[in-house]
Amino acid sequence: MEWGEGLESLSHVQVAGFRLHRHHLFCRASLKSLAGVVRDVVGVQAQFMSAAQLALWARVEGVTQRDVTECLWRRRSLVKTWCMRGALHLLAAVDLPLCIGSLFQSGLRRERRWLAKYGVGQVEAEAMIEAVVEVLDDEVLTRKEVAQRVAAVLGGKTKRWVEHSWGGIVKLACLQGLVCFGPNRGKEITFVQCNRWLPRVKEMTVEEAEETLLRRYLHGYGPADMRDFAAWSGMTVKEAVQILMRLHSEVVEVEVEGKLGLALCEDLDELQNTVLDDASVCLLPSFDCFMLGHKDKSHLVAEAYYKRVYRKAGWLSPVVLVNGCVIGVWSHKRRGRRLHITIELFKKISRSIRKRIDKEAKSLARFFDTTCEVTFV
Repeated sequence: MEWGEGLESLSHVQVAGFRLHRHHLFCRASLKSLAGVVRDVVGVQAQFMSAAQLALWARVEGVTQRDVTECLWRRRSLVKTWCMRGALHLLAAVDLPLCIGSLFQSGLRRERRWLAKYGVGQVEAEAMIEAVVEVLDDEVLTRKEVAQRVAAVLGGKTKRWVEHSWGGIVKLACLQGLVCFGPNRGKEITFVQCNRWLPRVKEMTVEEAEETLLRRYLHGYGPADMRDFAAWSGMTVKEAVQILMRLHSEVVEVEVEGKLGLALCEDLDELQNTVLDDASVCLLPSFDCFMLGHKDKSHLVAEAYYKRVYRKAGWLSPVVLVNGCVIGVWSHKRRGRRLHITIELFKKISRSIRKRIDKEAKSLARFFDTTCEVTFV
């Protein structure tokens, strides 16, 4: 595919600065923009709600755990569901049609293959999905309650697929935009019908949703190639390229210190003029979206430390990020009213960077309503 004569050449510093600004990691957004921040990063991964809350703490000034739960369960400006890569995310509620419309087919294939391995065919799966939606009706039910009611209608063998801890049939219903998570009941998760729970938002055609998702991805994670977009979204590279073909006139190819990537034409001026006039220091939680936006992670972490960050079985360590690059990992333990934070560095750092890390640690302690003690290893 040709994008014209000559390539714009960008540095890693320019690209890192652009992405940090788009992710609100260079300067935190205001609290009133919480749902807007989730839109800007196109969702926050949330298989652990504690990690999702910390991802928002890293991006939103003064946010509390209560603010996140208020947006989810009272204001309902956020929604929790399965989407990119089949993983749990917090999305802005207005973006649900975007993610469902663009990712449904790839998610459907993935989940159907998984069910087929265990002998659950398409017709049987669709009957269970329909039953899940019907039993929820205008109620908020736990996973076990949904499973029991579906089993009462379709028979006991369906119970395991509705109640499955990996999502099972309920996950398929979520990927279709029929069901989403409701507020926890104690330690138990609940589910609700989307059209009963969420404010009505504008629907999108599949093509419109796919094109918008690629634009939004490049707007937050560009420059990137279609292997990056496919890895981030859960699509195939072939599907990603087909979407790109339709956006040919809106995209420009750039060179980032020898590596080719794609950016939106409208973002090129900002990419060229972005500077980091001050150090950006962040404590990012496990599974932070900034760390999951690209297939090739060499711009984020040195090869020698890759397995310390991207661990076995898909686990991702919390990281210390300085100017868009990982310089260490961190962990925390809460003991009573005190938060113990351990910083394990991969390299020597300046006194000023250490002070910035201390400042972030104190901010984290305020988020947990504790005091803190920081240990550097």
